[in-house]
Amino acid sequence: MSTSSDLDVSFAGDDLVLRLAALAYLAQFSVGSRVHTKSDLRLYFCWCATQQLAPLTVTRTEIERYLRWMQDIRRFKPATVARRLAVVAGFYRTCVIDGVLEHSPAEYVRRPRVSNESPTLGLSHLQFEALLCAARDSDNLPDFALVTMLGLLGLRISEACRCDVTDLGEEHGHRVLHTIGKGSKSALIPLPPAVGRAIDRAVDGRLHGPILLNLRGRRMDRHCATRRLRRLAEVSVVQLPRIHPHMLRHTFVTTMLDAGVDLHDVQIAARHADPRTTMRYDRARTNLD
Repeated sequence: MSTSSDLDVSFAGDDLVLRLAALAYLAQFSVGSRVHTKSDLRLYFCWCATQQLAPLTVTRTEIERYLRWMQDIRRFKPATVARRLAVVAGFYRTCVIDGVLEHSPAEYVRRPRVSNESPTLGLSHLQFEALLCAARDSDNLPDFALVTMLGLLGLRISEACRCDVTDLGEEHGHRVLHTIGKGSKSALIPLPPAVGRAIDRAVDGRLHGPILLNLRGRRMDRHCATRRLRRLAEVSVVQLPRIHPHMLRHTFVTTMLDAGVDLHDVQIAARHADPRTTMRYDRARTNLD
């Protein structure tokens, strides 16, 4: 269910039509996607404000200027630029559908080419084992559960942070974790014994609330998770690269591929809607070899 904070569009200024148009666009998304979409839309509106432009009266040329600003001034990667432009194009497409605009100024704006290869490399087996050991020895109990949920279950960081104690259960004799993934798709993830023990350690007898807690006893978010992973990397006995949560999901996929698991089975385990997404991981895995 949406809350008032989920749909807050104060960044749209005092233009009532613009605020309503932004609300109509954001209302299409689930809560998780809405957070990121709103952030991208806010960046565009703020850029328009600095350029003294009204978003509902811009032309294609001005959106091209926004594209160049992201590339040349902010130095965003092509995938980030493409995503932020997709949000802008989606906003104007909604405006056309709702009759706010006659045509979209973003219709013919070219987005940067994004490589089919994943820029992320997963951890090696030795590096991942070192991270697991550092997490297991950590005084912060949720650390071990965090690493196992990302690296052994392949959860996205948003999925892991969203999981509650009440999402744990049993199905047909298997211990499972119920999670909501991309597109609000429900999934039952079987829990290997090692992951189950790590989660039980993090839950510590609680019957309700989040599985992953931060140091203040509140729900862990992706920013806190990133900080915890980097702290674990610092104390690891093996030198680790600068870690972010998606590297562990990447490790989950590449570990299965290294073990000879069929690409289709890996796609199912990773819950990739498109097999080409799984193939990106496979190409990145073999590039250095």
